[in-house]
Amino acid sequence: MCYHSGVDLLDRLPLRHRNDPSVQHDVDFTRHGHQLPAGLELTWLGTAGFALIYEGTTIVIDPYVSRTSLADTARNRPLVSDETLVDRLLPRADAVLVGHTHFDHAVDVPALVARDGCTVYGSSSAQHLLGLFGLADNAVTVLPHACYEIGPFTVSFTPSVHSKLLAGWKVPSDGELTCDCLDGLGAGAYRCGQVWGITIEVAGITLYHQGSANLIDDEIRAHGVDIFLCGIAGRIYTRHFVERILRRLDPAVVVAHHHDDFFRPVEGPMGYSFNVNLGGFVEEVARVAPDVPVRTLQPLQTVGAATV
Repeated sequence: MCYHSGVDLLDRLPLRHRNDPSVQHDVDFTRHGHQLPAGLELTWLGTAGFALIYEGTTIVIDPYVSRTSLADTARNRPLVSDETLVDRLLPRADAVLVGHTHFDHAVDVPALVARDGCTVYGSSSAQHLLGLFGLADNAVTVLPHACYEIGPFTVSFTPSVHSKLLAGWKVPSDGELTCDCLDGLGAGAYRCGQVWGITIEVAGITLYHQGSANLIDDEIRAHGVDIFLCGIAGRIYTRHFVERILRRLDPAVVVAHHHDDFFRPVEGPMGYSFNVNLGGFVEEVARVAPDVPVRTLQPLQTVGAATV
């Protein structure tokens, strides 16, 4: 891989790449002929959520389809999963992987477990959350870098950290999730817990999921990954995030996520999160790794076996 630190390529990029909707169209996964291994399906669920299906086994990562309004979030009202949306939009899951337990990554996890009886892999905060719903036995508190076999998938968890979204100084709702009653489970009570990057090996390829734009450089062991599922929110608060993580992962393709406005319904017109700047991310990748393409999906869009 060739890395560049100059700005000449950045300066030559069309100005339209500063417009998120046009960038979303320009780098759409399906417009560039990129194909997954035969039989593998990948769906973006919006925010940091994904579903992977292969040989009859389904893994769901950080599902959040029960969007709550900005007003209700700000009022810290108890967040309730919309079981109708969960039933209609989320596939039957064999396992759920949780990168961290902020509300936009974890609200729908208990409803999915209650529906499917699946196992959740994540932090002790994820297990505590499930315990509030009487589902603690369905949780596995993972160990760093240990491998977990889930049907044809091999999954491991890389210790990571959350971006300091509060003006670059602080992680929002940092620390362990300790709420002891459902009535107190507002957005602020969904504390971050341990943050994980997630490596997934399946069908001869490796994917790496990063739900928050920060990292612990020396913890990343995956290298030469095929698909990097890159959460881009908050990267402006992490020094040299793009350069650092691309050097570690050396990905063949980057799929950007967590740039959509998750206060809007997931089935409605897609909006863009404030100050995330998808176009800027494409420029940053082009500057430091010009041979690595950036791709996007639409919320609830599936690529792979269902579309080829």
